Amino acid sequence: MTVLRIDKLKKIYGSVPVVDIPYLEIKRGKITAVIGPSGSGKSTLLSMINGQDNPSEGYIEFAGQTASPSLSYPLSARRKMAMVFQKPVMFNSSVYANIAYGLEVRKKDFSLDKKYISEKVGMAAKLTGLESKLRQKAVTLSGGEAGRVSVARAIVTEPELLLLDEPTASLDPQNISVIEDMIREVNRSYGTSVIIVTHNMFQARRIADEVIFLLDGKVVEHGETEDVFENPSDPRTRQFVSGEMIC
Repeated sequence: MTVLRIDKLKKIYGSVPVVDIPYLEIKRGKITAVIGPSGSGKSTLLSMINGQDNPSEGYIEFAGQTASPSLSYPLSARRKMAMVFQKPVMFNSSVYANIAYGLEVRKKDFSLDKKYISEKVGMAAKLTGLESKLRQKAVTLSGGEAGRVSVARAIVTEPELLLLDEPTASLDPQNISVIEDMIREVNRSYGTSVIIVTHNMFQARRIADEVIFLLDGKVVEHGETEDVFENPSDPRTRQFVSGEMIC
């Protein structure tokens, strides 16, 4: 099954096409890694999928709703996805309050009580190894801990689609390992579909079920992870994953 579909998608800045994807489907329940050189359109693609930026042409279909040049996702669809950025943004409040934020803004619409929110925050904290930090001010955390809070804040609402833009780019190996384990666990336990943008070829190979290789805004390769790394259909993919392509 498909969680997200892209058709005739373009993003143009000035006269320069940054993303140009005629058609693309993302499978439901899979971890999909988007790889490619800097400036290849990876983050722009993620921004359009998240609804932060509208396409110049074409459309993206998610949860039965459409984002197009003139139409943004309704709130009901946006609430079914969550985004984690490369640089964590912490609110000047406790770790608990940071993780609970998404639930708090939904509290009235979905009649969520304090007990429910507390249980969900506790589960997310346990999954991310933050149980002992819940009362601490989030702004006092280390970079790795802040990265974990960002992921916990995203997964606490149990989104259908989790979007990750280089979530471990500046972290140490231990925190990278923790966050990768979290991504796998969220995918396995909740069936959450995951799209992760990463420059780390080892990371893509470790955690992704499928890989998309983006070059100059175009999809050069899309397939199962081992096929992309071991038997790519395009020579440019082979050059990139082997480190031969100059980026």
